[in-house]
Amino acid sequence: MAVKHLDHYTINVSDLEASVAFYAEIVGLTDGPRPPFSFPGAWLYCGEAPVVHLIGGRPPAHGTGPIDHVAFRADGLAEQIALLRRRGIRFREQDVAKASLRQVFFEDPDGVTIELNFILESGE
Repeated sequence: MAVKHLDHYTINVSDLEASVAFYAEIVGLTDGPRPPFSFPGAWLYCGEAPVVHLIGGRPPAHGTGPIDHVAFRADGLAEQIALLRRRGIRFREQDVAKASLRQVFFEDPDGVTIELNFILESGE
């Protein structure tokens, strides 16, 4: 037996609608099909894969607990920074030496840290 890849992660959220909107608008995921579970929730997709599962009605502990952050590969760095600024979302950037990578960190509505990784082209 061997693990092949990360399937998804699940977050208990305080406001399901706000979290769905955040992950769609700010992170760029798509709200998609979800099985008819007996509790409220949403599945958010990256392409064909439902990578973020949200569960509503279960109060979250603030922050990410023992998990430090969740990361996604992304493109459109300038557009992402502009969006975060327009929405008044605090963020920090970090360049990874010798990797041509810029990381952008911010929090979702319940304090879960999100990292977006952008491959830098020369000159960015």
